[in-house]
Formats: sequence, structure tokens, C-alpha cells
Amino acid sequence: MKIGLVGLPLVGKTTFFNLLTNAHAEISNFASGKVASNIGSAKIPDRRIDFLSKLYKPKKTTFAMIDFTDVPGLVSGASTGAGVGNQFLEDIRKVDALVHIVRAFENTDVLHIEGSIDPMRDIETVNLELLFADLGIIDNRIDRIKSGKKVTKENLEELKVLEKCKEGLENGLLIHQINLSEEERDLLKTFSFLSEKPMILVINIDEKSLKSDSYPQKEDIRKYAAERNVPVIEVCAKAEMEINELDEEDRLMFMEELGIKSSGIDILANTTYDYLGLISFLTAGEDEVKAWTIRKGTDAKKAAGKIHSDIERGFIRAEVVKFKDIEALGSMAKVKEKGLYRLEGKEYIVQDGDIINFRFNV
Repeated sequence: MKIGLVGLPLVGKTTFFNLLTNAHAEISNFASGKVASNIGSAKIPDRRIDFLSKLYKPKKTTFAMIDFTDVPGLVSGASTGAGVGNQFLEDIRKVDALVHIVRAFENTDVLHIEGSIDPMRDIETVNLELLFADLGIIDNRIDRIKSGKKVTKENLEELKVLEKCKEGLENGLLIHQINLSEEERDLLKTFSFLSEKPMILVINIDEKSLKSDSYPQKEDIRKYAAERNVPVIEVCAKAEMEINELDEEDRLMFMEELGIKSSGIDILANTTYDYLGLISFLTAGEDEVKAWTIRKGTDAKKAAGKIHSDIERGFIRAEVVKFKDIEALGSMAKVKEKGLYRLEGKEYIVQDGDIINFRFNV
């Protein structure tokens, strides 16, 4: 899974990136005019993988991963060349979702680029820059179609949906807010429009807000997000970075003191999986314990293809055990004794946490 991190400069975006990936990217880079994106990966914590690794003691343990791209901070007018412009947005056109880091923390040593803390203004600023980036691509494509010597039926269908998107964008709508049919969305797939991607808001707060469970414009943000079905996460990235440098005992103590129940990567992964309709099934053995990410509703045969196309092609059946059963009973032998080990056909819908061994023949 690939996620792009966007936001204004000096909102804690790169701090959040470092928190997620354990990288050490310079947090002042983007404020100083550098335009290279930061790229890193993070494993998704999964206690089921931890449990199975202790049980099987495999040669290799593989968690599900998220690849993050942290692009330079956008500023109002970036689409027309303000700041360092927005050409770097091409780095995130192929991601599965965007995470917008919004500043709600006070820090007199790090002044907000606009001079004040105003999360709703910042959300609108970034939305507009994504909108303008897409509008530029749409205008160019429309001009190319109209100026072409030969306009095909497919070109006309594409032109119709592009003009519909252009009208929506010019009225302030993001593409994912425009009422498009599945057929129309299919025509847009090759463009990878930024404003069509699922968006998650991460509100970067300070310790004071963390303890009081309050920050500027919280209710406005909640209302905005609810109306648009946008998930909202609240994280104190600075505090979590500091806590991460402690040993485990002190880390747990400070997390409890600050009321942090889960780490930033835990919260973001769970929110993203839920929002995008994703689940994990597991494979376990002495060679490897591994989590595999698939979409909810995937049948056993297609899930087998996630591992290898040959397994999907030669699918015979799936041997399925529920994680909760092996956790409760402590071994695969006891699971079988209790009759909780099932054989499923190709149409079986894989569930989150299923431990599966695929039988196949090619």
C-alpha cells in the first residue's frame, strides 16, 4: 500500500514521516526551498504476526507494509509557481490514498507560514492546490483532444467526462465529490487525479491539546469531515517522536501519562485499512509467517493469486483456521482436535485474520 503525505510547510509533516518510518529526514528541508520528496516504508504492527512468530519460530517474519512519500510543503498559489511550485506532486499520483497533515499545535519557535493557527483555512488551501493541479492536467488533455486531427468515439467519451470534471473543479468540488458513474471513473483511471484519491486528515496537536482533548476548530473539522466522509486522526507527532527514543518501560509510562493508547502508525494503519476496505489474511509455517493485504470481499481463489499466480491458476481448496481459535487453543493440533480446521472452496470469502494454507496443482 502506498500513501502520500501532503500539507503546508512547517506543520510537522516530515516529523510525522520520520515517526512512521523511523527515518531521519531533515525536518527543515522543505521550508528552505528543497523540492525532493522523502520516501520510506513502515511495517504495520500486528499482534497476530507476533503471536504466530512465537508459535512457529519461522526463518522469516513479514509484516504488511506501507510505503510513504512525503512531498514538500504546499503553499497558497503553488499551482502558479508560488514557493517551490507543485511539480513534486507527480511523486504521489500513483499512491492509494493521501494523508493531509494539518497543524493545530502552537510553537513560538516554529511560526506558521500564514502567521496564525487556522486548520480549516489550511485544509482549504491544500485542497485548492490539489484541485488546481488536476485542473491543469484536464485543460491540457481537453486541448489535445480538440486539436487532434482525428477524434475517435473513445476520445469523445473521454472529453465528455473531462469537461464534467472541469466544471466540478471550477465550482470548488474535488473529483471524488463529483457524481460520476463507474464507467466515467474508469475513463479517468490513467490520469491518477490527486483530488480523486481517498483523503485522511491527521491533525497534528501539541501536548496541551493532547491532555485537554481540545484544539483550535476541532468541532468545525469534525463537521467538515463528517459531511465528506473523511476520517480524522489526532496525533502529537513531537511527543511520539520523543517517546520513541525511550526504552520500553519508560515509553509505556509516558504514553499512559499523556493518554496515548496507540502509536501513530497503529492508528493510521487501522484507519486506512478500514477506510479503503482492506483486510489481512495470514500464512504461517516454519519457513515464514506473513501478512497479506487484500480487499474485503475477496474470494479464496483471488486471495491465492496474491501469493502467486500459479496458486490461483491451480487452486484446489483453502485450509482455513481462524486466528482467534489458534490463539485460544495454543496450537494447530488442538485446533484440528476441536474440529475448527476447515476446507473451503474457491468462492469462500476470506475474512480478516484467516490463517490459510492453499492446496493447488499446476
